[in-house]
Amino acid sequence: MTHRPTYVPGHSLLTGRTAVITAAAGAGIGGATARRFLEEGARIVIGDAHERRLGESAAALAEEFGADRVAALPCDVTDQEQVDALFGYAAERHGGLDIVVNNAGLGGTADLVDMTDEQWTKVLDVTLGGTFRCTRTALRHLRDGGTGGVVVNNASVVGWRAQRGQAHYAAAKAGVMALTRCAALEAADFQVRVNAVAPSLAMHPHLVKVTTPELLAELTGREAYGRYAEPWEVANVIVFLASGYSAYMTGETVSVSSQRA
Repeated sequence: MTHRPTYVPGHSLLTGRTAVITAAAGAGIGGATARRFLEEGARIVIGDAHERRLGESAAALAEEFGADRVAALPCDVTDQEQVDALFGYAAERHGGLDIVVNNAGLGGTADLVDMTDEQWTKVLDVTLGGTFRCTRTALRHLRDGGTGGVVVNNASVVGWRAQRGQAHYAAAKAGVMALTRCAALEAADFQVRVNAVAPSLAMHPHLVKVTTPELLAELTGREAYGRYAEPWEVANVIVFLASGYSAYMTGETVSVSSQRA
């Protein structure tokens, strides 16, 4: 059974709020989240390590939604100075900060017996270390702002489930879930919520091109709908977690999945 989703229009859930979204250039979850936030009325500051793609994405969104609502700054989440610059720029441009979406992550495939220290460290540093740096910086800004706020981290179902060749990525995403829970307890002291999404299989055309047909068939075969999620379907859940509709939720990881097992 293949279910074809209908795109959901905006409902002004984030009107007047300022959001920072990392790894938001391109066609993946970050880019979809940036668009959905704009459709919900937010102002956004997007970051990405790929400067050219970031500029192109920001220009396209600014043309569609208005230059006053879209800003961008290159950011490598493994570099604390660049993380500080991104958050400082957002706070200066819009007079504060309300929402942070930590989307940056790095994958790869290698059996553990063949995995190098470099492969392990690189995935952990971007995926878990980057989420740590951005969450820490976000909480400092939100605490000092004194008006509360929301952090949404991007985890993955492999943080719960085993998958061959994904030991580094799975460990990093499980770490993101644990980081989310611990940060949520501390951030509650200053009225900030911290949650995460855990997608199973979200694809876009560029990612499909670099995935073998055999692997894509295997992965989609595990999904109840017989297809992968569109990035905007994950972004919809991020919107929910960023909005007042999830006001009582913190420390939670929400599975965005149709997997049978």
